[in-house]
Amino acid sequence: MNVVERAHAEAGQSDVGHAPAEGKITDDAIAAAKRMIGLQLRPEGPYLQDATVDTIRNFCNGIGDLNPLYRDAEHGRVSRYGGIVAHPMFPMAFGWIGRTRWGLPGVHGFYAGNDWELFRHVRPGDRITAIERVVGVEEKQSKFSGRLALQYVEATYSNQLGQVVARALGTCTRHERKAARETGKYKDIKPYEYTAEEFARIDEAILREEENIRGSAILYWEDVKEGEELPPIVRGPLSLMDTMGFLVGCGRGHTHGIVYKAAVKHPGHFFRNPEAGGGIEYTGIGHHRESVAKEVGVPGTYDYGPQRSAWMASLVTNWMGDAAFLKRVRTEMRRFNTMGDCTWCKGRVIRKYVKHRHALVDIEIRGENQRGELTTPGLATVILPARNVDLPVSFDGAALDLELPVVR
Repeated sequence: MNVVERAHAEAGQSDVGHAPAEGKITDDAIAAAKRMIGLQLRPEGPYLQDATVDTIRNFCNGIGDLNPLYRDAEHGRVSRYGGIVAHPMFPMAFGWIGRTRWGLPGVHGFYAGNDWELFRHVRPGDRITAIERVVGVEEKQSKFSGRLALQYVEATYSNQLGQVVARALGTCTRHERKAARETGKYKDIKPYEYTAEEFARIDEAILREEENIRGSAILYWEDVKEGEELPPIVRGPLSLMDTMGFLVGCGRGHTHGIVYKAAVKHPGHFFRNPEAGGGIEYTGIGHHRESVAKEVGVPGTYDYGPQRSAWMASLVTNWMGDAAFLKRVRTEMRRFNTMGDCTWCKGRVIRKYVKHRHALVDIEIRGENQRGELTTPGLATVILPARNVDLPVSFDGAALDLELPVVR
C-alpha cells in the first residue's frame, strides 16, 4: 500500500471528485444530523488563537473598520482601557460560527446568521479558544432549493484565564446543489450598473465615515431618543479585494498538502477544479469563482456572511463611542450579496430601558443593497453610560446576562 492508498484507507473515504458533490437531503441524512445534537465539534483551524496589536488591527482591515479604539495604539493608550481593544466581532477570527462543518455530506451550505452575546473585551495578549456544540436541526421548504435543512451550533469563546468572552448561536442553511441550480430563483438577476451620481454618493459616504465615529466623546443614555437613526455606513461595491481581505484579516488560508490532506478526509467538501488545472479547491470557492457560485444557484460570486455581520456591528460601534459596550448583536442573511453589490448599514433606536442596573438601548439594524432590498435584518443591544449615579460605570458587559434563547 503506497502513501496515497494508506491516506485514503485511514480516512475511510474515496478519492476527491472532479466537481462539487451532489449530495441529497434525505430522511436518513437528516436523522444522522439530528443524532449529532449535543456533540462538540472539533476546533476549526489551525487559524488564529492569539490576540495581538497586529492581528486586532488586521481584522479591522479585513472588515473596513476605521475605529481608532481597535487600531490606534496611542488612542487606546489614553482611553479608559489603557490600550487598544479588539472589535467586538474579532472572536470570529477564531471560528466562523455558523459554517458548514458537520452532517449532510455533499450538500451545500450557506452561513445564515449569528446571535452574539458579548461579555468582555478581547485585548492584546489574550489567547482565545472556542468550544462549539450542535444544538439543533430543522427542516424547511424554500423557493431557492425546495427541501432544506437548518443547522444550529452554539459556541462559547473563552480567554486564557477561563473567562467567557462571548457566546453565539450560529445558523447554517443546507441546500441540494442540483435543486438550487435547477430552480433558478436568481437566474434573472443581472450585474448592477451604477450611475455617476450613485458612485459619488457611495464615495462620499465612505470618505465621511470617520467623521461619524464617536470615539472618546461620551454618549449618555439619557440623551438617546427612541426613534433616532444611526449615521449609516456603506460597504461596497463588493469586490474580490473585499472578500480576500476578510480571509487575510481572519488569518485564513491553507494550501498544497494541507488542502489535500483535508480533502482526503472530507472529499465531499473538496473537488478537483478543471479551471485550476485539476487543482483541489474547497466547495466554498464560489465566493471567488463565478462558475462554482452558479453551480449552487447563486447569480455570481458572493460575500462571506461573517464579514457582513461584522459590518453591521461596526455601524453600532461607530455610533456608541468608547465608553459604551456592545452587549448583543444579531444578524440574519436574507439575500445574497454578490460582486458589485453595496450594503448600506442602517440602524434605529427602538427601545430604552434599565435591566439589572444597566442602562440599555435596543437598536434595529438592517443592511440594504443598492436596489433598496433588505438583505440583512438584525438587532443590537448597547450598554451606555448614564448620568444617573445609581447606575454603575461599566467597562464591559460581564455582569449582565440577557438570557438569549438557544435552539433545542
